[in-house]
Amino acid sequence: MTRETNSAIQKIEKEIQKLQKQAKALQAKQRTPVIASIIRSMREYDITPTDIAAAYTRNSGRKTAKKAAGSAPKRVVPPKYRHPDSGDTWTGRGKAPRWITEAEAQGKSRDEFLINN
Repeated sequence: MTRETNSAIQKIEKEIQKLQKQAKALQAKQRTPVIASIIRSMREYDITPTDIAAAYTRNSGRKTAKKAAGSAPKRVVPPKYRHPDSGDTWTGRGKAPRWITEAEAQGKSRDEFLINN
């Protein structure tokens, strides 16, 4: 690298450091009113830092409502179709297995593979 390149890189790095300091200062400035609001609310409702720490610890291990709802046990669907030779089964949901699509391509009906209850 040439001296000019090194000088340009150093100048850019100084500018980056300056901008990072400005960003930290701005962030600290924005946090101040939020913290003041939290303290006001804590005083209003007589909440101690210990209460906050306990609630934070208690809630940090929980799943969010969206995750909890998505983790419900899935219902088992009984098979509706069975391949007569291999015994492979299909519930009739989702993409049809190859043995069904191949049989339909040969002119067979899906009803031929229905499992009689």
